Amino acid sequence: MSEKLVIRNIGLFLSGKMEQPILDGDCIVATDGKISAFGYEADLDTEGATTLVDAKGVTLAPGLIDSHIHPVVGDYTPRQQQLHWIDSTLHGGVTTLISAGEVHMPGRPKDVVGLKALAIASQRWYENFRPSGVKVHAGAPVIEHGMVEEDFKDLADAGVTLLGEVGLGTVKDGKTAQQMVGWARKYGIQSTIHTGGPSIPGSGLIDADMVLETGTDVVGHINGGHSALPDDQIVCLCESCRAALEIVHNGNERAALLTLNTARELDKLDQVILGTDGPAGSGVQPLGILRMIAMLSSLGNVPAELAFCFGNGNTARQRKLDTGMIEVGFCADFVLMDQAQHAPGKDILESVQLGNLPGVGMTVIDGVVRSLRSRNTPPANRLPEVVSGAA
Repeated sequence: MSEKLVIRNIGLFLSGKMEQPILDGDCIVATDGKISAFGYEADLDTEGATTLVDAKGVTLAPGLIDSHIHPVVGDYTPRQQQLHWIDSTLHGGVTTLISAGEVHMPGRPKDVVGLKALAIASQRWYENFRPSGVKVHAGAPVIEHGMVEEDFKDLADAGVTLLGEVGLGTVKDGKTAQQMVGWARKYGIQSTIHTGGPSIPGSGLIDADMVLETGTDVVGHINGGHSALPDDQIVCLCESCRAALEIVHNGNERAALLTLNTARELDKLDQVILGTDGPAGSGVQPLGILRMIAMLSSLGNVPAELAFCFGNGNTARQRKLDTGMIEVGFCADFVLMDQAQHAPGKDILESVQLGNLPGVGMTVIDGVVRSLRSRNTPPANRLPEVVSGAA
């Protein structure tokens, strides 16, 4: 029997698409975990729902995506000795996480055999175990000297689709990194580069020249993780890169705004994506993506409906994911939220553009309700309700 989710009485419908961030409609239907129809309830087939949700007039958006995390194993991070950080992140509206390298694994192997084994194991355990239903794209090896083209083929054949941050290993020159990134790309593996000053022992300065020479798919934490590059180098990267420009929570906020403003001037806002770069020395940020959306909207003067696209649709497009946008056939991954109680602003969008976080009332992943009222966001004015079916 097919599983059918119907969410009705949606007050505001965000699409994740910058070209049309707000959709007409008040209802969405998902069949077996995929979006099958959306629009106005009167025009849709809502019969036979196995799960019916009354949104009670709140906002529905595609689930948020954190483009830059450093997981280790399961829902535990030794970096901050913290359990259930992924579940906590779900309560911040994030339904998909993308690894930039499992670099906090104690005793992380740096020999070629060991690093390949760790990457494959990481990919497998997050494929087989999804904490609280969250999708964790992991198994992101950090490139080291001694790797050859066959190693990248082996990784791809085993299911690895990501490289960890270039520059966190022994490869710190653009020529070698460019060659290895080219091998990775040949076998369908996406790459990210560390940008800015050192973050952990063993990492080093990666400046604009190396970023440009290496040519990765994502300019990782362009606003530094933690230390940002000089302003002229950030501007140069925005001007020269066709890659994703990743702004992270655990970086330099001023550099984040410089990146945003430069990207806007260059008509490149579609390249802006968001990550937290956690767990890290700054801790774990369950509300990190929401905080970045509110910060960039308020201080960067970006309409909130566009700022939300930085945290879902833009990332989906840059990362080639089948989530993060309201589109038939895409995964039914949603966050339902409303203006926080007593927060200023006439509605949720104005409140976010004033710098306030919304209250998350529900998350849905693959058409299944995964969490109800968030334990981490401020309480919302209204809460969606599961009328029938599993909660």
